[in-house]
Amino acid sequence: MPSTDYDSACLPDLLPLYYRRLFPFSQYYRWLNYGGVQKNYFQNREFSFTLKDDIYVRYQSFSTQSELEKEMQKMNPYKIDIGAIYSHRPNQHNTVKSGTFQALEKELVFDIDMTDYDDVRSCCSAADICSKCWTLMTIAIRILNRALRDDFGFQHLLWVYSGRRGVHCWVCDEAARKLSVAARSAVAEYLSLVKGGEETVKKVVLTDPIHPFIRESLTVVEQYFPRYGLQDQGILSHKESVDKVLALVPEDVRKELQQDFQNEKKPETRWKLIKEQAIRKQGTAKKGQYFEKEIMLQYCYPRLDVNVSKGVNHLLKSPFSVHPKTGRISVPIDIKELDSFDPFAVPTISLICEELDRPRTGEEEEKSEDIKDKDNEKDTTERRKIRDYKRTSLAKYVKSFDQFVDGLARSWKGDLLKKSDLQKEF
Repeated sequence: MPSTDYDSACLPDLLPLYYRRLFPFSQYYRWLNYGGVQKNYFQNREFSFTLKDDIYVRYQSFSTQSELEKEMQKMNPYKIDIGAIYSHRPNQHNTVKSGTFQALEKELVFDIDMTDYDDVRSCCSAADICSKCWTLMTIAIRILNRALRDDFGFQHLLWVYSGRRGVHCWVCDEAARKLSVAARSAVAEYLSLVKGGEETVKKVVLTDPIHPFIRESLTVVEQYFPRYGLQDQGILSHKESVDKVLALVPEDVRKELQQDFQNEKKPETRWKLIKEQAIRKQGTAKKGQYFEKEIMLQYCYPRLDVNVSKGVNHLLKSPFSVHPKTGRISVPIDIKELDSFDPFAVPTISLICEELDRPRTGEEEEKSEDIKDKDNEKDTTERRKIRDYKRTSLAKYVKSFDQFVDGLARSWKGDLLKKSDLQKEF
């Protein structure tokens, strides 16, 4: 078995190999160039590199894929961030007249970080994650993916594992990239439900009638809640966690439930009692009493860093960046296999570099000959790159990224056809 252990001290030795032979530059450029529909789209994009010893280099920009490759192979960044498309080339921002250098467009992005759930997860805290709390990321992706597609009509959503404790979403539709700050804020607010800081006990308050978006989100939460909340997190198993749940129900109900819980210790039965009380309250109260739904949402609903989504000039970690602490690659998540996605199975840079050194099997040799035949027109380095990542655990993630970019390309073709038709008319 290859060693999957990662030692951050090896990063300076591994990064040159990763950027020289494994980073999927052609797919990456194809994504960020958006079919060349808009002039200078790639050239005016900001990249930011974090180098060894936290040296931070902003306002990088590149004219071509080859220029980007050469610079990344020269600098070997520990972390890559992607920023906005600016009015001028970011690497020339100092030469532009003050006030004219402006962020014009960027993908609509979302950042969900497990640390924001520390008040509702008992298994881990801070930067730690485990399979029990990872369910929160699965729920977040399910809810937001549905809402962004069905409620807003976006189609090109790239979900990416951050490499440590969270997920990012890049909404790449043209309409999303052109949104103003006010529109981005409106989308982020629409999707936000958990409000208030540490001092706020009750962070979700539902009113009559429950909005259809919240109802849809609840159907997702209800699928995961019994196992996640009652079993994995034990929210009704220990006095301290039971008290936290009961703090979210009306006082008269709380007193009754405290009594009932003295005789009833099973978490599933305790939850049933909470639901029965909510139904009873709904029958007698003038205003909606949805405390069982509020509890589920407070414990499971996605917690967004709204500021990341609002700003056009906000930087976000790039897909296929390496997480310096864990060594894991920031890989795309295939929605079709979301429930089986395991953050701990995501390859580390040490693993994929080790896989490159393994002797090839006869089958791999044959495949590489096939690629040579098919890609005769491509230069050797390009051919070798195609071959190299395919020999590692990174292959399936690059394939998923490739499929995403293919989907985007179909929309560019339409845009390019429209453009050429318009030109013909004039």
